[in-house]
Amino acid sequence: MIAKLTGRLDSSGAGHAVIDVGGVGYLVEASARTLDALGPVGGDVTIHTEMLVGEDFLRLLGFAKAEERDWFRLLTSVQGVGAKVALAILSALEIGDLQRALASGDSAMIARANGVGPKLAQRIAHELKDKAGALGGIAGSSPARGTTSGPLGDAVAALTGLGFKPGEASVAVAAASEELGVGASLDALVRTALKKAAK
Repeated sequence: MIAKLTGRLDSSGAGHAVIDVGGVGYLVEASARTLDALGPVGGDVTIHTEMLVGEDFLRLLGFAKAEERDWFRLLTSVQGVGAKVALAILSALEIGDLQRALASGDSAMIARANGVGPKLAQRIAHELKDKAGALGGIAGSSPARGTTSGPLGDAVAALTGLGFKPGEASVAVAAASEELGVGASLDALVRTALKKAAK
């Protein structure tokens, strides 16, 4: 959403920002990196959101970049990693550092985040090790595969919208992209990724 930042709380770590959209204020949870990226209170902001819905709550999370939201979705696909822990990890680590930590199985780096103990860090590193490579485009380390703002990101979003977990969707889209090559259309990527995911 494009809006105006009217306030912020707990800006020293993962915290909250108040976003004004057409005169309505929304309390948005965000990582420390997103809070820093939003700029001064009173300025216009563009923020990518994720709504968490439970029996007795509605929570709106905000991300300065679509890639951070994609990594949040991937992190929360791991058992035991909720929104608070995922935001803590994204506050503690740059996305590139997180990807390198996952790819190399460096659980100690992941454990630097508040609320992440050694066992949970090991589980995250183990479960996401292979998926981190497939998200190379998201981390910006593989330009040939594009970024989340292009067809690859749209294809991942399409698959997650169909019920696939973010990690599964990313792996399937990466495989489809490899098969189809650079410049593949969104339609072709989604169709091929669905075939890959179904195998």
